[in-house]
Amino acid sequence: MSTILVTGANGQLGNEMRNKARVDTANHYLFTDVQELDITDLCAIQRFLAENPIDFLVNCAAYTAVDKAESDIELCRKINALAVENLAKATVAVQAKMIHISTDYVYSGKHFMPYVESDVVAPSSVYGVTKLEGEQSLAAANPQSVILRTSWLYSPYGNNFVKTMLRLGKERTTLSVVSDQVGTPTYAEDLATAIVTIIHSDRFIPGIYNFSDEGVCSWYDFAVTIHRMAGITSCRVSPIRTVDYPSAATRPFYSVMNKKKIKDTYSLEIPHWEESLQRCIARLQEQD
Repeated sequence: MSTILVTGANGQLGNEMRNKARVDTANHYLFTDVQELDITDLCAIQRFLAENPIDFLVNCAAYTAVDKAESDIELCRKINALAVENLAKATVAVQAKMIHISTDYVYSGKHFMPYVESDVVAPSSVYGVTKLEGEQSLAAANPQSVILRTSWLYSPYGNNFVKTMLRLGKERTTLSVVSDQVGTPTYAEDLATAIVTIIHSDRFIPGIYNFSDEGVCSWYDFAVTIHRMAGITSCRVSPIRTVDYPSAATRPFYSVMNKKKIKDTYSLEIPHWEESLQRCIARLQEQD
């Protein structure tokens, strides 16, 4: 039996990890968020690990307010880079393996072929830059680490695009969504499944891996599909260009990722994003 610490446990992915822990009786899980453990404090992490020996640490914590990050650089860097470096140093000292969640924002977003892990990174936002700094600190400090780059994360928990589209679809009769940014939605439950698969694997292979659900769409396509699956017919969704929807942070125009490496290494079967979206919407409708 392995002991697994999950940080950032109150977020979208952290909550899905809690669900996985309930059925993963082969392992013991510990869950912390900022109230229980300040990961920007190296001494606090070291004390926690001295009192709670672990085999794996899954870091789900992140500063994800992409636009706010452009003016909140210090806090963004503290959570996305410094905290990751702290966790890396603390886990290597106790010989624990680490799984860290990163983002498609580390890529330039200017490709027209799915990104592979070896592609040159060129983030264009504070969020992307700080997430890359976290990746680099982790790889340098704890070689026994897996970095999972994911995209367009959503779940029944917290704030995300799916829940926003469902709410606005009920509140408004018209809605405009950008159609020239293309990527792949990722259901947090699917990412949690991948993490547990890696933990259970008898061959932990450190490195960087892309992970999203299968398929490709624009944010506009995503919004239209959300409304169709939820049975929302009173709101008309219209496509707009990015230039017509200015934001503080630059978004990747293309962030589709090639998942061959993680599928081959860990024998993963990844569902299509529409299949996963249907499952998420069903869960949300059960909660209503």
